Amino acid sequence: MISESGLEELNFVLIPLLAASHIIPMVDMAKLLAQRGVTVTLVMTPLNAIRFTAGIDRAIGPGFLMRVLELQFPAKEAGLPEGCESADVLPALAFRRNFFAAIDMLQDEAENLLQEMKPKPSCIICDKHIAWTAETADKFQIPRIIFDGMSCFTQLCMHNLHIMKDQNEIPESGPFVIPDLPDRIEVTKAQLPGAFNPGTLCIQDIRDKIRAAETRAYGVVINTFEELEPRYVDEFRKLKDGRLWCIGPLSLCNNDNLDKSQRGNKASFDKEDRLKKWLDSWQPESVVYACLGSLGRITIEQFVELALGLEASGCPFILVIKAGEGQAPIEDWISENGFEQRTNGRGFLIRGWAPQLLILSHPAVGGFLTHCGWNSTLEGIAAGVPMITWPLFSDQFLNERFLVHVLKTGASVGSQGVMHLGEEEKPEVQVNKEEVTKAIEEVMEKEKEGNDRRKKAKELGQIAKKTLESDGSSHLSLTLLIKEIQEFQLNKSFPGITN
Repeated sequence: MISESGLEELNFVLIPLLAASHIIPMVDMAKLLAQRGVTVTLVMTPLNAIRFTAGIDRAIGPGFLMRVLELQFPAKEAGLPEGCESADVLPALAFRRNFFAAIDMLQDEAENLLQEMKPKPSCIICDKHIAWTAETADKFQIPRIIFDGMSCFTQLCMHNLHIMKDQNEIPESGPFVIPDLPDRIEVTKAQLPGAFNPGTLCIQDIRDKIRAAETRAYGVVINTFEELEPRYVDEFRKLKDGRLWCIGPLSLCNNDNLDKSQRGNKASFDKEDRLKKWLDSWQPESVVYACLGSLGRITIEQFVELALGLEASGCPFILVIKAGEGQAPIEDWISENGFEQRTNGRGFLIRGWAPQLLILSHPAVGGFLTHCGWNSTLEGIAAGVPMITWPLFSDQFLNERFLVHVLKTGASVGSQGVMHLGEEEKPEVQVNKEEVTKAIEEVMEKEKEGNDRRKKAKELGQIAKKTLESDGSSHLSLTLLIKEIQEFQLNKSFPGITN
């Protein structure tokens, strides 16, 4: 058990990468920590703070010490357009290097504010991509714990792939098996993240700096639960000398419908009301929810295949259309093709932000067509919903392997290669409508294979919900993390941080 004495002196400083998919789980983590009686300080920039204020304000109740520290984002100094404070609103791929330069510029202001902070910082939990926090933790002589939005399965895959890369053992073409894993996992180089399969924008120097800082971390927190991937948790914990805390699914800290609908952004009440009524009109497990994430961009050609594949499946569906760059040609096609009129009643289109947790938790939803980002993957798992997998980039193909080959709760549309941001039109990554329809039918069918997926997905969803309860594995893991920092604070020891 955690000793109550000294809890009020603990201050966990959380520093997320400025991107919606990275901030959202960190805000959830902040809520869980605040509920356990420690002070939590979230470090963000003004526009990101505004975006997440509703959910944070709702979480701050009596005895909850949770606050937001705002840093001024140096957009102009880094050569970014004004207002570009988040990776998901960058106007073009070419600005990625500028964005990371702006992140680096936040260090001095952050350290000045930490110096004046009360209670003093007890530890930093930061996104692994913010490399300067390694120096900051050393200056303040506090533990730096990194948060990387990937599963232990993917972490272990990446570790072994780095060994292969260092030994020049990743083949240029054709499938190969990632070695030394509990399961046989076969991939191609074209399906690997940018560290092993770089795009045209060269940011290897940034990746190297991030990886070097990662090796200096005191420990790692993971948005997963031990029962989901026990063999991978055990192996990854060994690599981290035991300093690994699995505290997910973080999304389950959002208990009521308002929490779920406001997580990450706020949809209009009119949209939510219409969406709920529409979902209520369908039979249980009959609706397909299709969303390819906040960062993913697909071409108009690929959107057409997705839309027509959903239509041909015969299932009622929700289709999320990403706002911003690329939306105009999609809207033109919808209008000219008559797609919205043709599927009226059976299809529900959401433009912009979708209340994903609210949708996935509705009993009418029976399948989730996803890009396999880990946030969405784990949200689908926690909701007990089987998945149709369409990975786009980063770790998403590895997450697909986990769903399809390890958990056996997913069916793939057959995407063959990473679509690096800004390079989405490469012909070898095209998926056609027939493949989309086939994967949907595999997941939604009521015959043995479809039922097996559904049964396994429901079982995992039930286990997930228990992990954050008082006797659950993730609740215990969070207790152990707080206790570790509490003991560190009392003893003022500083092992393993700068070596």
